[in-house]
Amino acid sequence: MKEINLGVVEAHFADIVWFNEPLSSGELVGLCEKELGWKKSTTYTVLKKLCEKGIFKNENSIVTSLVSKEEFYAIKSEKFVEETFKGSLPAFIAAFTKRKSLTAKEIEQIQQMINDFKGEE
Repeated sequence: MKEINLGVVEAHFADIVWFNEPLSSGELVGLCEKELGWKKSTTYTVLKKLCEKGIFKNENSIVTSLVSKEEFYAIKSEKFVEETFKGSLPAFIAAFTKRKSLTAKEIEQIQQMINDFKGEE
């Protein structure tokens, strides 16, 4: 993927595709007109840009994702931790929890993720 940053409007557009895929380019034009107030040309311009970034593809007028929403945000999160915390997940968690307390349920979920990663139950 060439570039993973999306502006607010591009992110909204991407969400439309992810939620409705696979969809025809004509359907996408209709959804973007309804949800974003875009003309056909604007939709195709943004679609082309996101296809060039390697996020979506438009083949035979059918738009699908090359990168899932979950994978996209995982990549973006990894990049954030790498750039901001020198790749240290513990440093990120320490900074995050200084301003926001974790609930018991969140702690349990994180512990389960760690256990799953370690192969424990």
